[in-house]
Amino acid sequence: MFVPGQRWISTAEPELGLGTVLRVEGRGVQVLFAKAGVLRPYAVDSAPLVRAEFRAGQRVAGKGVAFLVERVEIKDDLLIYRGEGRELHEGQLDDEQSVSQADDRLIGGRTDPVAHFDLRVEGLKRRAEARRSAAWGLGAARIGLVPHQLRVAGIAAARRPPRVLLADEVGLGKTIEAGMIMARQIATGRAQRVLVLVPDTLVYQWFVELLRRFNLSFAIYDEERCEALEVSANGGNTFEDEQLVIADFTFLEQNPKRAAELVEAPWDLMVVDEAHHLAWTPEAASPRYSLVEQLASVTPGVVLLTATPEQLGRSGHFARLRLLDPQRYHNLDTYLAESDSFQQLSRITDRLLDGETLEADQLAALRDAFAGDGALVARLDNTTKPENARELIAALIDRHGTGRAMFRNRRAGIGGFPKRVPVWHVLDADTLDDNSRQALLAEFHADIQQPSPSLEIDYANDPRLEALVKLLDDHPQDKFLLICRSQAKVLALEEALRTRSGVGVARFHEGLGIVQRDRNAAYFAQPDGARLLLCSEIGSEGRNFQFAHRLVLWDLPLDPDLLEQRIGRLDRIGQKHDISIHILAMADSAQHVLARWYDEGIDAFRLSPADGRELLRRYGEPLARLADEHARGDDNRDQELDVLLAETRASHEEMAALIREGRDHLLELAASRDLHADDLQQAFAREEVDPGRDAFVQRLLEQYGIHAEELGGKVILLDPQYLSTDALPGFAEGPVSVTFARDVALAREELPLLRLDHPMVQAAMDLALSGEHGNAAFMVDDALPPRTALLQAVFLLECVADRKLDAERFLPTLPITVTIDTRLAEREDFQPSDGSLRKAADRNIEVARYRKFLAKLVPPMLEKAESAAGERAKGHIVAATEEATQILDAELARLIALKMVNPAISENEIATVADERTQLLTALPQSRLRLDAVRFVVSADFLALR
Repeated sequence: MFVPGQRWISTAEPELGLGTVLRVEGRGVQVLFAKAGVLRPYAVDSAPLVRAEFRAGQRVAGKGVAFLVERVEIKDDLLIYRGEGRELHEGQLDDEQSVSQADDRLIGGRTDPVAHFDLRVEGLKRRAEARRSAAWGLGAARIGLVPHQLRVAGIAAARRPPRVLLADEVGLGKTIEAGMIMARQIATGRAQRVLVLVPDTLVYQWFVELLRRFNLSFAIYDEERCEALEVSANGGNTFEDEQLVIADFTFLEQNPKRAAELVEAPWDLMVVDEAHHLAWTPEAASPRYSLVEQLASVTPGVVLLTATPEQLGRSGHFARLRLLDPQRYHNLDTYLAESDSFQQLSRITDRLLDGETLEADQLAALRDAFAGDGALVARLDNTTKPENARELIAALIDRHGTGRAMFRNRRAGIGGFPKRVPVWHVLDADTLDDNSRQALLAEFHADIQQPSPSLEIDYANDPRLEALVKLLDDHPQDKFLLICRSQAKVLALEEALRTRSGVGVARFHEGLGIVQRDRNAAYFAQPDGARLLLCSEIGSEGRNFQFAHRLVLWDLPLDPDLLEQRIGRLDRIGQKHDISIHILAMADSAQHVLARWYDEGIDAFRLSPADGRELLRRYGEPLARLADEHARGDDNRDQELDVLLAETRASHEEMAALIREGRDHLLELAASRDLHADDLQQAFAREEVDPGRDAFVQRLLEQYGIHAEELGGKVILLDPQYLSTDALPGFAEGPVSVTFARDVALAREELPLLRLDHPMVQAAMDLALSGEHGNAAFMVDDALPPRTALLQAVFLLECVADRKLDAERFLPTLPITVTIDTRLAEREDFQPSDGSLRKAADRNIEVARYRKFLAKLVPPMLEKAESAAGERAKGHIVAATEEATQILDAELARLIALKMVNPAISENEIATVADERTQLLTALPQSRLRLDAVRFVVSADFLALR
């Protein structure tokens, strides 16, 4: 039973120290871990908690006193410790107490196999090393290690807190960057409550992306869910029921009460997609913008995903920036003037990069920019000198006004993308009868509506089907991805193909559950699996099929962004082949007109146009009308269509020129100067080459009865037939196929990528390390000299601090192993012999028979071991403190220096880093030791002597 005032320990997070029961209500209990600044709610029947009870002979501390316990009393279900003439109520205990029972288990003869002890120690070491890494929380993420994405995520995740605008061009992975930022913030404890706000059409895409790529399970909120929670929460705020939430704007607009609850709920981090649709002018703001503005004003971390500035105008971009920093971006005219100056400086930067001589007016602009800095002004005498140019460019980057808040990458600058090759399959319209023509036109009308209405479809006699079958026959070794508008089309195509082709076909649409989609996608990904994957528009969102390079467009969406999303399933960084885009269309049909507009008007089949949405706004209505008239055979249709295509092309070229002219190269270079630009790339480079990690994970799972079987192709089957616990997640539906290879996980999205930070592995680690399993062992070492006995004690050095400080990047929970002999001398270099370790499993030693001599030998040996571990701990603490001081001092110095030349650096950002430094340099020296495990090692003759 839980009683307020009792002290408990989290077995899942023992580093939090002793917690205090604050409140018990119904089936829930709240425990405060004051030292760590953490309040945890638990379910009473499943809380990972053990009572902090100390026995006679153990040392307790609190209220500035410490003594050996002589007796324990109970009053009102609370413990009172007495000894040495003093008393301490359990509520008065310090948050840091040694509570290990490993020595008791050893002395009592309750030991585990030697292999379990070794596995425990290896797990402690591996966990500490992984937790220190800048890639913690991202190791098991199904992401390609793309440099620009790692750079953006590493910089943003290191901000305190991150308030950034992601404005990469389409196809460069803004969603992945945002997911990486979220995953890092959650894994390090900097963010516990995260909100994702998206348009209603993107809810499922985000849910799948976060779950499949980042192992983050978000709850989708709608009115039905809120009403159900309202009943169970007794009128409380429904948004406080979940830590990770996805909500859509339409739902919130239709329910003002829910929008108010959303604002009232506390959030650590908010992510907003399609932020360019949040309308704002100096005179008024849309309801969506106002909602985000309210949330941004009270939420520490904010990440906005938006189109590039050229697509929405600089005033629209200013509206996004003022959400992040309303003090810095408070006046539109000032921002526009500043942007003009940075565009000029950006053009100067391009000339410096190319080694060209600067014009007189450009030199004058640089003198104004560097006024007061004599060293930089002196370098203007010879700007073509490489070292001078580098120094000037670096200084310009540091002075960039929006370089701190915004990240923008371009496809042209990134490189590595395949070539797009449109392949036309224009079919003879004379083969159609009047009914077929009308059906084709009705299909077009349905396709351009949002949402698409239901339509009876029969493709048995459609000429496009013949073209598709021929295409499959002509390329028997290739896989094809076919994307069409709706689920109904997918089903109709599958039905028509069944009688016309023996090609293996898989389906992928919104009507399938997540598990079935994964299975179908896996069938398509297998070398001997389906050759054709039929996808609906929504069903393909968020998926990566880049192992294929042939895309079939059965129809076309009216929205250029949707077309880009279709092509983007294959046109991705890492694609090894050119993309063949097969366009199936009946000549002179509405679909053919739309295809010509995409090809001749905006070149969307070869390039990724940045102005597609704007061109649709200008020409979408006449385009749809002309397509309809063209299909009906109206007179003068060809001439009017040619005029429309020419006008579209002219507008496209004009806007492309404006985009090139307005390009801000300084902004694209800004990330390269950040202290954290290379953190993630370096961390992954170290992590990806760990030869023993995969074998350790398999041995860890095997101790719970999970058998690993290699299936080939770097795929492992984990079979839980003999699973010994229900506390391990992921096996509710039986065997699970996994992989340790990142390239395989990227190609087959149904396969979890196992790393130490994967939820399944983390749960196994927590289960192994939070309990007694392997914490006491006894072994005979044949290589030891006669009459030798040694105690190996494993202590954990823990820094108990507020989780938001992320102290573990400097000092993770660190195992310190000390070996002491019976003369109380330390044996620093001792390691059990390999032969004895192999024999240990076959030796059946009744340790309980030797309790008397263990009770005599272990306590003094353990006391000596603790003293030796304490000396080693001092060294680790000093090293961690020095590292923290060095890193945070450098960060502070850089921020202070930047503030002198860059108005985007706020006093609050500097103060936050300074406060973090103060708290860490206070917490790290107070790190304490906790006994975790012990092993008694004796020579072969030692037991006979007893």
